[in-house]
Amino acid sequence: MAAHAPAKTPAERLLDALGPVDRFHDPSDIGDFGMPSRASLEDMLDPVARTDPTRRIGPLEKVHVFWFAGMSCDGCSVSVTGAQAPSVESLLLGAHPGLPQVVLHHPVINMESGPKYMRAAELAVQGKLGAPYTIVLEGSITDETVAMQTGGYWVGQGEEPWGPDGELRTVTTDEWIARLAPGAAASLAIGTCATWGGIPAANGNPTGAMSLMDFLGKDYRSAFGLPVVNVPGCAPVGDNFTETVAAILYFLQGFGPLPEFDELGRPAWLFGETVHRHCVRGAYYEEGTYAAEFGDKECLVEIGCWGPVVNCNITSRGAINHVGGCMNAGGACIGCTMPGFPDKFTPFYKTPPGSKVSTTASRILGGLIKPLRKYSNNHLNREVRWDLHKETPSGWAREKSEPSYLAEVGHRFYDRMRRSDDTGKNPGEAWGKRTEWTYERDPGTEKRLPGGTAHDGK
Repeated sequence: MAAHAPAKTPAERLLDALGPVDRFHDPSDIGDFGMPSRASLEDMLDPVARTDPTRRIGPLEKVHVFWFAGMSCDGCSVSVTGAQAPSVESLLLGAHPGLPQVVLHHPVINMESGPKYMRAAELAVQGKLGAPYTIVLEGSITDETVAMQTGGYWVGQGEEPWGPDGELRTVTTDEWIARLAPGAAASLAIGTCATWGGIPAANGNPTGAMSLMDFLGKDYRSAFGLPVVNVPGCAPVGDNFTETVAAILYFLQGFGPLPEFDELGRPAWLFGETVHRHCVRGAYYEEGTYAAEFGDKECLVEIGCWGPVVNCNITSRGAINHVGGCMNAGGACIGCTMPGFPDKFTPFYKTPPGSKVSTTASRILGGLIKPLRKYSNNHLNREVRWDLHKETPSGWAREKSEPSYLAEVGHRFYDRMRRSDDTGKNPGEAWGKRTEWTYERDPGTEKRLPGGTAHDGK
């Protein structure tokens, strides 16, 4: 029996429907249209970028980055332009030792527009760009074959003479990616819409929205042998993306191996832990203390936080320049970095059923742990001198009672156990009490202090 041919990917089906292209804009016919400064962003940056070939440390001088927008809100662009480590500006200026200069083609950042803006992408399609390139998708991919049935399209980016008899027609984001992906050095998806489909792919959408990985298929490999790289988030941490770009560029430059990615193409060093493990509110969970409403300082699990099961580093890295972030600022995690978002996480801000088991167990354990920790905290919040003199010389808490005899006995017992195997201990009290004079020890004995002040021991 003959083997079945593998099913075509959405990208292959789209190209089958559109056919090949061989016509492009003639630069001599365009003139200065779309070039208000008569220079592209690349031309403007070259004189100030650190691209001197005599100082370059690797084979690549430049890498073009084609940024395409699908079904998106542009929040990913906002996040990336706020990145700090590294910043977009430093990548554009080639400021990082060993890295090639990044030539970014972004519909918002670039100075040129229209055919002038699309010129570099045309050259890449023709194989005439003269430098490696990568593609970046922000927003989800739509199924343009559905829109084509009624003569329309979902998401367009520019016009090309690819219509009948060279007529101009709108070229969709999907088409650009389908034509450019095979020759790209790397293909990156930024944001949850591009990595997993996100909100545009939620139940009931009419566009057939999908992720870049779904669009290109599991067998896709870039010209350098890389599957699709995914940096999720809605919106993602900007530094997560620029750091991943820098890591890939170092690999392309030959300075090291490709860093570790997980089975879904996420940077493992960024998405290998859950939100909960680095959450600033995690200790409250351990002690069984939970917020009753937004604005409370305790753990947010019982008002709908999915942090214990969501892969994200927002709590440890912050949103911008290590500042902010959902749980850090009082918001519950709604799972926006996960492939199941949003369908599997709705309704938002409702206690996940599975958390009832863990929070109940945590409350039982926390009921024992919290008093014990408070007991030790009270003991460690005292100088040894205060224990000896049985007095806390603080004017801020004049009515604060001294530890009871029972507390003292308990801490003596605890510290004897703690230091029972201390090979460096000296003879004396196990819990660190030093020998010194106290009124109680020498009652009625005058002690002359510097300056002539006398105490009678009372």
